[in-house]
Amino acid sequence: MAAMSQASNIVFEVEDNYQKQTYRNRSYIAHSNGKLLLTIPITHQKEKESQKTKEVVPENDFPWLAQHWKSVQSAYRTSPYFEFYEDDLSPLFSKPVTNLQAFNLLIIKALFELIGMEVPTERSSEYLTVPKQKDLRHLVVCKREKKFRFETYHQVFEETEGYIENLSVLDLLFNEGPNSLSYLERQKL
Repeated sequence: MAAMSQASNIVFEVEDNYQKQTYRNRSYIAHSNGKLLLTIPITHQKEKESQKTKEVVPENDFPWLAQHWKSVQSAYRTSPYFEFYEDDLSPLFSKPVTNLQAFNLLIIKALFELIGMEVPTERSSEYLTVPKQKDLRHLVVCKREKKFRFETYHQVFEETEGYIENLSVLDLLFNEGPNSLSYLERQKL
């Protein structure tokens, strides 16, 4: 999110093949027991060797959305800005998700609005091995997670768990509220 807040234009890659072990279907939040992983379960197509990310469908045979929202509520109910943003975010966790990529873009749009980010966006029309703009696609890969030295900010469980790095931007939003955008823009990438 820091990279997007500092960009003059964002091109979302929508023509790539889906890869496991990426932030396309997972995120971390701070919880009373430390870092909690929220994963969107994926329906895998067995007949295809590869699948386009835009074709990925979440597995909706169990209530993962409701479980994620309960985890977010439990984790951030006592944060300074949770009540301020709760009504804007709860609808994201209440409607069935039929497409992972569409859901991700919906979440990003909602977060841009709440944070106050006004960056022009577009979607790729074809997959380019070497894109014309700065290529930050590697940032979605969990296995090659890069350690950034971002400024710390107050977190809900900091007294018991210490400062936890590399969390969902929800952590920043619920703890810093209107200061989230200026925080993101100050970070060195």
